[in-house]
Amino acid sequence: MSLAEKIPQQLQAKIDNIIDNVEPSPWLNAAEQADYIEKIKALLKEKDAVLIAHYYVDDAIQALAEASGGYVSDSLDMANFGAQHSASTLVIAGVRFMGETAKILSPEKTIIMPTLEAECSLDLGCPIDEFSQFCDQYPDHTVVVYANTSVEVKARADWIVTSSNAIQIIEHLMAKGEKIIWGPDRHLGQYINNKTGANMVLWQGYCVVHDEFKLNELELLMQAHPDAEVLVHPESPEGVIAKADFVGSTKQIIAAGKRSKADTLIIATDHGLFYKMSQQVPDKRLIPAPTGDKSATCKSCAHCPWMAMNTLVNLYEALRDGSNVIEVDEVTRQKALIPLNRMLAFSRQQGILTAGDA
Repeated sequence: MSLAEKIPQQLQAKIDNIIDNVEPSPWLNAAEQADYIEKIKALLKEKDAVLIAHYYVDDAIQALAEASGGYVSDSLDMANFGAQHSASTLVIAGVRFMGETAKILSPEKTIIMPTLEAECSLDLGCPIDEFSQFCDQYPDHTVVVYANTSVEVKARADWIVTSSNAIQIIEHLMAKGEKIIWGPDRHLGQYINNKTGANMVLWQGYCVVHDEFKLNELELLMQAHPDAEVLVHPESPEGVIAKADFVGSTKQIIAAGKRSKADTLIIATDHGLFYKMSQQVPDKRLIPAPTGDKSATCKSCAHCPWMAMNTLVNLYEALRDGSNVIEVDEVTRQKALIPLNRMLAFSRQQGILTAGDA
């Protein structure tokens, strides 16, 4: 068994344990929720802070970000927004690597998160020591990593890419005759291989949410809704991707939904996207793609347990106390900035949208 296969298997027990022990979000009644929202709005002004939320966090947090002059988007777009905003403090509602990415681009700003325990299976499944050892086995390969990784893994990479620009960057490297290591998401890597013929060496990481979409159940759902269009995130399994009318990042899925002439959309990504999707296509019926088989009590449970750890309560407490601050070693940050800037420069040169592409 190769190292790329062995390490994710060793970490699976750790990932399962973390998921099983995630504390449920504090339940708030309408009056309590409204009170927290007003207190957070006041603190944002007092602390010269802006709230930047990922599409997958709780609807109330997304709505609060929009209502308070903040932003809701994908991970790199979140960091770009924060870098361009005048606020001295960025409150990042998402998972840890998103806070780190914001710090890479905004080292002079204070980056806080509702919780530092919100992780990502792609990050956990690609530890820097093991990934570096894996890369060392292919010294003549260019290392390309997905944005959904730790700052240390980004610093080890030659290129950082997102699901919006990965194919164009891989084709650029192929044209130069470069051999490529890809990490960490195996499904996105295989999708890129299939689209480009790149034959990249793949690290075998995966997203615990997108990995669960079930092909057989999706086919049954498509039969029940024959006029529906299927929109799929490329972190999904290969068979699910093959059924899609459109494959793309979360922001691209929203755009595809707006362009679609179908009245019904079947969507294979985290349920958190439905908040923003419903705003953009209020006249369409949105159906979540199934993650459970015939015997499952929950047929579509596509929601990241770590994203669910972001709550109004811990957001308020972190902002009030100035806690949960993201710190990044400066030497590592500078190394990670090189491949990140390389991606940004390429994308601008090629006219590729870099906003909202994780």
